Amino acid sequence: MTLLSIAHLSKSFDGVQAVDDVTFDLEAGQLLALIGPNGAGKSTCFNMINGQLRPTSGAIRLDGHDIVGMRPRDIWRRGVGRTFQIAATFNSMTVLENVQMALLSQERRVYSLFGRVVSWKEDEAMALLDLVGMAGHAQRSCAVLAYGDVKRVELAIALANRPKLLLMDEPTAGMAPQERNALMALTARLAKERNIGVLFTEHSMDVVFSHADRLIVLARGRLIAQGDAETIRNDPRVREVYLGTGASFAPRAVLGTGASS
Repeated sequence: MTLLSIAHLSKSFDGVQAVDDVTFDLEAGQLLALIGPNGAGKSTCFNMINGQLRPTSGAIRLDGHDIVGMRPRDIWRRGVGRTFQIAATFNSMTVLENVQMALLSQERRVYSLFGRVVSWKEDEAMALLDLVGMAGHAQRSCAVLAYGDVKRVELAIALANRPKLLLMDEPTAGMAPQERNALMALTARLAKERNIGVLFTEHSMDVVFSHADRLIVLARGRLIAQGDAETIRNDPRVREVYLGTGASFAPRAVLGTGASS
């Protein structure tokens, strides 16, 4: 079942084409890796899907519904979770309180910030922490956690609104190799068990080729290849612009397009 449908998505900034006519789909329960060199347009795509940027043109449909122009919080409440390249947690709160805060927001009960929330949805928050292997750290401050553990807490927070779609921007950045693969194996398992579509960006190719069901490759804002790991690994254009020499493919002027991103 198609969960996310992106059609002819484009974004320009003062004449610079950051994303140029990108089209792809994501199925429920599937891990789709969005890769490409720095400046390829990956974060811009994420920010358009998440509502932080409005596309210059194109369509974004979630479960068949157009979400272009919606605010990020409204998109989140439609079932879109997100993790960030730099993990975003409240260091002044405990691990448990961080997840409880996400559950409060999901229930539209932000006003409870001014009351006692110590036991509010504690069981549900603990279940999420147990899911990501962090229940034993529930009462610790996020400020003292190892970075890999912070990433697990962030995943629990992203799961608090029972997402249909999970956007993960460099989910393993700053993690050791063993931690990287453990986190993505956990994500893949949850995606299958809960039928969540996962779109993630990642520079670690061992993570991408080990865990992604499909890959799409951007270069200078354009989609240049898509397919399974073997297809992408052997694509000569991908090898040229990303996996191999790192050299650019044909200049945009030759391709008849505008400036690079």
